[in-house]
Amino acid sequence: MNLDFTEQENAFRAECRSWLEANVPKHSLPSGDTREGYALHLEWERKLFDAGWSCVSWPKQYGGREASLYEWLIFEEEYYRVQAPSRVTQNGIFLLAPTIFEFGTEAQKERILRPMARGDLSIAQAWSEPNAGSDLASLKSTAKRTEGGWLLTGQKTWSTRGAFSDMAYGLFRTDPSKSRHKGLTYFLFPLTGEGVTVRGVDRLDGDEGFAELFLEDLFVPDENIIGEVDKGWEVAMATTSSERGLSLRSPGRFMATAARLVDLFRRYRETCDPALRDQVVDAWMGAQAYRWYTFKSVTDMLNGKPIGAESSLNKVFWSEMDVRTHETALAILEQGACLDEGSAAADDEGAWIKGFQFALAGPIYAGTNEIQRNIAAQRVLGLPRG
Repeated sequence: MNLDFTEQENAFRAECRSWLEANVPKHSLPSGDTREGYALHLEWERKLFDAGWSCVSWPKQYGGREASLYEWLIFEEEYYRVQAPSRVTQNGIFLLAPTIFEFGTEAQKERILRPMARGDLSIAQAWSEPNAGSDLASLKSTAKRTEGGWLLTGQKTWSTRGAFSDMAYGLFRTDPSKSRHKGLTYFLFPLTGEGVTVRGVDRLDGDEGFAELFLEDLFVPDENIIGEVDKGWEVAMATTSSERGLSLRSPGRFMATAARLVDLFRRYRETCDPALRDQVVDAWMGAQAYRWYTFKSVTDMLNGKPIGAESSLNKVFWSEMDVRTHETALAILEQGACLDEGSAAADDEGAWIKGFQFALAGPIYAGTNEIQRNIAAQRVLGLPRG
């Protein structure tokens, strides 16, 4: 086994490191889940796109630079190392785009990918419904045939950045005679205009990006169907595989967090509980293990073995690791952990308490970890249903 990077990969790392160090904003942007922050993050997304760093592994015709998946992982490591702004386009470029590459038409690729990568077309995710979250197949929202398209009706909730986005993607029941995974179709639909109401959801940290979406005979043309009518479940599983697998949470994110944790411990080692050192080491080792597991997953994919149901194991690992890492940081900070980004005395601009609050959601979003463990038990280990 050779774990060395090639000369080309090292050159790629040097190039993206140089650009990022020269161009990343000197001061942190406001949260991308606030209206002000979202607009500033979109400006950053356009700068990335114009320099060819928005979606490095995509074909050049859509704004990428045709980097390999290994190089994409390298870019992610460098991106998080310099603490570049969070990607508010992630629902589009990391989740919807892989699905469009696999199931979309050429016309859809031409129409959607470049504007989405530049932040000119912002996309939200709309899976959950009031009684269909982790059990996505129980959704009730419908799509009825009409001339030239479909009329969407129903309610979606927990739509990430739905309050600010131009469009959303989600599943709708197009054949009411079918149940569960059948008779569903995958639509891309607008979040403005007649037939749609977007209502923000208050969050614990005060950000406003979450939204509920109310649809009443919202017209959507046929050209906005991804995949085939009544076969949306397969398309949706491709999106969720990206969400739980490689693209949403790359190792670079957790490696950078672990490195910051090591730095935090060094600053507080004379005053904090010495036993926390073991937790810091565990966090760093976990991030490294996730890094090398991900490189193995990429190697498997390039050899024709898709990640499939193993993405559920992946999601459980990174989401629980993220919670433990932030809990360790808060233990190091003791009383100072409560100081948030609005306090001048907060360490690291309050990033640890903000990160902890977000990490708590990790075992819930992208399918709860309880459901992911069921998937792993049945589809990876082959155990019978309980």
